[in-house]
Amino acid sequence: MKKFVTIGEPMAMFTADEAGDLALATHFTKRLAGAELNVAIGMARLGFHSTYITKLGSDSFGRYIEQAVREEGVDTSQFSYSSDRATGFYIKSRELHGDDPKVEYFRKNSAASTLCVDDLNADLFTSDTHLHLTGVAAAVSPSLRALCHKALDTAKANGNSVSFDTNLRPTLWASEAEMVEEVNALAFKSDIVLPGIAEGKILTGSEVPEEIADFYLNHGAKLVVVKLGGDGAYFKLATGESSVVPGQKVEVVVDTVGAGDSFAVGVVSAWLENLSVTEAVARGNLFGALAVQVLGDSEGLPTRAALDAMC
Repeated sequence: MKKFVTIGEPMAMFTADEAGDLALATHFTKRLAGAELNVAIGMARLGFHSTYITKLGSDSFGRYIEQAVREEGVDTSQFSYSSDRATGFYIKSRELHGDDPKVEYFRKNSAASTLCVDDLNADLFTSDTHLHLTGVAAAVSPSLRALCHKALDTAKANGNSVSFDTNLRPTLWASEAEMVEEVNALAFKSDIVLPGIAEGKILTGSEVPEEIADFYLNHGAKLVVVKLGGDGAYFKLATGESSVVPGQKVEVVVDTVGAGDSFAVGVVSAWLENLSVTEAVARGNLFGALAVQVLGDSEGLPTRAALDAMC
């Protein structure tokens, strides 16, 4: 089975136990968070050798994250540490009717923001490895963005595959124009691109799934999968094959955060297992549906045994 590598900023997350205004919440539950970390955990649960590159502060949040990530079976050998920068965290509201939760971040100048090209171990990409990147890591800092480019270029130079989830975070960018330029620069070098329909409109100027897909296919992608929310996802290959894969019906939406990361786990894992694209996107839809039915960003991701039981 292929090795899997991703890069990003992990955070401690505090989810309010009571619904309503975050200012009035008095009890919170601590969990893991981070777009790329969610994917690393999901891949590890499916049996992939999953390596996560990051930097933590030498603080209690950092120790919590390292221990919890190791317990998930993720390779932490590429973790580094900062004695003068803190580990980021955020707080999240509890919603009762499927609405997107309110989130407040405390991550500026975090330890992970100091990640740079010197933190890359090129030996990770010497053989049969898949790299996954997102627009979140690219937004954290210029030095972390440079590391993403270096990892992508190194992976491709060694004949490895790369997936990229656009995963826009407008508040982390100086301007929308910069965000579009920098996110697309990484997407154009990737094999699999995973935009949402609203993200696609910002990044390509179109909200038509086929036009979004063609935009990235014309810049070198092999597969583009456009997330359509509850309607499923549209995919198109460089060969011209395309289809809409219907979504999974969900009776009660508990928490929408992490659904896109879970979708990426489903698509990328199935792709690496040489399933058909339709099967890969269907697994992505399944994982996304599982994610929105639980609290926490990665709690809904299944183990290999659980996935086999569902299928």
